[in-house]
This record gives sequence, C-alpha cells and structure tokens, in this order.
Amino acid sequence: MAIALPQERRVVYDDFEAGQLAVELDDKEPPEILAWALETFGRRVSICTSFQADGMAILDMAWRIDPQVRVFTVDTGRLPQETYTYVDEVRQRYNVPIDVYLPDTREVEVMVKRHGVNLFYQAVPLRLTCCDVRKVRPLRRALADLDAWITGLRRDQWASRANIRKVEIDHDHGGLMKINPLADWTEEEVQDYLREHDVPLHPLYAQGYPTISCAPCTRPVAPGADARSGRWWWEINAPKECGMHCSLETGGFEHELEAIIGEAHGEQ
Repeated sequence: MAIALPQERRVVYDDFEAGQLAVELDDKEPPEILAWALETFGRRVSICTSFQADGMAILDMAWRIDPQVRVFTVDTGRLPQETYTYVDEVRQRYNVPIDVYLPDTREVEVMVKRHGVNLFYQAVPLRLTCCDVRKVRPLRRALADLDAWITGLRRDQWASRANIRKVEIDHDHGGLMKINPLADWTEEEVQDYLREHDVPLHPLYAQGYPTISCAPCTRPVAPGADARSGRWWWEINAPKECGMHCSLETGGFEHELEAIIGEAHGEQ
C-alpha cells in the first residue's frame, strides 16, 4: 500500500505497487485515470503541458473533474510568440493558474557565453546541453514539491515512448509517480476529443507544425511526414528527445553541462 510521508511526499509507491496499479489501470479511459490521480494525490499532483494537442486534451479532461487542477509548464525562453499568445488564451478559457518555470538565468548566461545563443545547431551534445539547461533543470524544480505528475505522452509518438505505462515510477525524478493517461490513445482519438469538446488549438498547427517547442528547433513538415521529423531536423541518428521524459546519456554533453552549472553557481 502507499506510504504517507507528510513532511516530504504525501503518497509514495514502490515499483511492485506501481506495477500492480499499471495492470489494474491499463484498460481504463483517460478520464478515469485522471480521476484516480486527482483523488489519490490531491494538490500534490500537477499536469505538465507544453500546450500541444495531447496536453490540451489532458488539461480539458482534468479541468472537467477539478476546475482548480494544478498545471505547470516550462518556458525555455525560446518559445514562439504564438505559444505565449495561446497560453494566455488557455488561461482565460479555463480560468486556472498556470505555474511557469524558466531556466536559471546564470546558467543560460554561462552557456551562451561559452557556445553562443544558437549552440544547438553546432553538435548534438551542445543541443542536449541546451535542452538540459532550458528544459530539464526547470522541470526538476517544478517536480520538487509533487508526489506525481501527469503528461500527455502516447506510445505511438516515438520509439522511446513505445513502452510507457499509464502509471509508472519516475526514477529519473526521485521516484515520484508519472501518469500518462493517453498512453494507448492514437492521434486520431486525441483529435476526436478536441473537436468534440471544442478545445482551442495552438495556432501553429494550422501552419503545418505537427509538434511545437522552441522556435529554432521545430518547423513545419510536409503532409503525412513523421511528426518528429520537425524536431532537430539538422541532426542525423540523434535521439528525438530533449530529456524531460527520458534520461539521455551520450557521453558527450554531461561533462560540459557540469562545467556550465559549476561556473554559473561559483562551484569549484
């Protein structure tokens, strides 16, 4: 059974318990998963969204269960203006506060001083360094006071996501629970939900963007093309991930990241 830890995390599951839950919840629909999560974790669970279609479907479902559901996002500082405008629209539509986490200014300054503002075009390790500074590290701050987080990940999005469960332990972030209600949904099911519930869409979808993140790192693709081909298109045989949802180790960027963080915070 779950262990109550009032001074740290309120609800913690071990791997065996999480495995049992994953089996029990595997055939449940997303609203059922969300209802379970909101009841189980209360105010110590939050939706992580970049305001793409999947995240918006999750937000809309959860809002219908709890209009005060917690929501957070990571603002890398390089997002398209369309995203900022759209976030304001979403905030007004649902009337929910959105916690925004930005990268540490000192870390960005050191990174840019070392490699330039567009370092990600130079080499895969530098792109991963940028993703870590601008995305992964702010995410860790966002998760620090949570027992669980909710994502819009689906198994059919990319090979690295093919085996995700609807409920799983997130060992990359201290063992809190990671909840993926849309794990077994298809893109068509997501779009059907959005149309049925009149959920507003990010305006860049209409311009041919199948996936939306930082402005320099995403672009439109031809109709029918692989959605992930619009991410980091200049890279060859590199992971189409930023590290927020899976640990990335290339042997190339960890040392540079450590140096940047050390210099930013005056560590010897």
